[in-house]
Amino acid sequence: MKKLALHWQILIGMVGGIVFGFILIQTAWGSEEVLVKTIKESTRIVHENVDGQLVAVEQVQPEQEVYMTKARHFVSRWIEPFGKIFVNLLKLIAVPLILASLIKGISDLKDIAKFRNMGLRTIVIYIATTIIAITIGLLMVNAFEPGSGISQETIDNLSATYSGNENIQGKLNTAAQQKDAGPLQALVDMVPSNAVEAMSDNSLMLQVIFFAIFLGISMLLIGEKAAKPLKKFFDSLNDVVLKMVDLIMLTAPYAVFALLATVVVTSDDPEVLLALLYYALTVVGGLILMIVVYCLIFSLYVKKSPFWFLSQIAPAQLLAFSTSSSAATLPVTMERVEEHMGVEKDVASFVLPVGATINMDGTSLYQAVAAVFVCQALGIDVSLSAQLTIVLTALLASIGSAAVPGAGMVMLVIVLESIDFPSDLLPVALALIFAVDRPLDMLRTTVNVTGDATVASVVAKSLGKFGNPDVQDWDDHLDEVTS
Repeated sequence: MKKLALHWQILIGMVGGIVFGFILIQTAWGSEEVLVKTIKESTRIVHENVDGQLVAVEQVQPEQEVYMTKARHFVSRWIEPFGKIFVNLLKLIAVPLILASLIKGISDLKDIAKFRNMGLRTIVIYIATTIIAITIGLLMVNAFEPGSGISQETIDNLSATYSGNENIQGKLNTAAQQKDAGPLQALVDMVPSNAVEAMSDNSLMLQVIFFAIFLGISMLLIGEKAAKPLKKFFDSLNDVVLKMVDLIMLTAPYAVFALLATVVVTSDDPEVLLALLYYALTVVGGLILMIVVYCLIFSLYVKKSPFWFLSQIAPAQLLAFSTSSSAATLPVTMERVEEHMGVEKDVASFVLPVGATINMDGTSLYQAVAAVFVCQALGIDVSLSAQLTIVLTALLASIGSAAVPGAGMVMLVIVLESIDFPSDLLPVALALIFAVDRPLDMLRTTVNVTGDATVASVVAKSLGKFGNPDVQDWDDHLDEVTS
């Protein structure tokens, strides 16, 4: 019997998780609220009167008590941890994979000029696709005007529900910090002061990339003989980490079941989501158009079927949708592009990590739609010059946007401020889109990952490095270690 393809296994897991989550929340058992005391506790010293004397007594108190549905409580205790373990495993190998594959790829080039050509093509194509994405977003939001259908009552309800939300306040604070940074702060942040510290934090991916490129180029400059021992180490490390990817992917169908079930039971009020449906559909329509653009680029330049492209990259797309993180999905994206599509390692190991960090086409498209949408909803006129400003700011913001869930909202604040959006209305603006941000984040992350794979394919084709697939299974060498 032929084994079911991985993307179908993952898709079944996703559908199963969604159905399971809806069954839980629709039952009377799942809807019933229960008081949940958090495990985390705090202590305080109080003075009590004992036999006429004040005695210091340590009291242990729960930090907080919350009400939640039984469904949410059950999933958070018994389902969600499996999804978290899977994502943690992907994050665990992300830095070693980037380090090993990038150093191996650069040291294999033999010629620094080839690396320069590859780098320039990568950056130019990423910028071009980002501008296309922003333009599509602006065309969609101006054509359909989703903000004009939002009533004042809906705005008031959303503001009352979300404007005091801690997450929203956190996004505003983060955006304020980024705005106060100097124009060259991005370059400063790219260079690590401590390589080990950079490798200990997945959010510092650009610093890891910088160190890996610096080390790889230095290996080229000391000559092949002197670099050989170190090169053999990174070659071996790269093979080991890719095998870890294969092993982790065996659990992917079960992990996405857990991740999607968690998303369903923790989603917001359906009535709130319905009020923002028109806006959400506008974003989704733009993201689908962007996927079509990628397929056209791939078909016209790489000269292969776009359906073949989508089938090969599907597992990475589905994981991006489930995790909302292109950084966490990076190991799988690299494995699919290298082994299943035939992009040579020296191209994939550079283009994909850089793309996961600076290429945010889906996020840029979302920012364009969201910025104009909130202006439409609040009755603020957005002129042509303001929309051109959105294009430029969203382009720059996408380069600095961290490859983690929710970073798009931070960049949205910066985009809104660039068009002189009233600062007192920023909490209201974020409240307007906060309810549907998570599902849209899942979709735009899928677009980001698809864009990375497309650009890697185009760059590889332009350099004559798009070869034949060489799929490695997790048990290829199992017979060597079993009796």
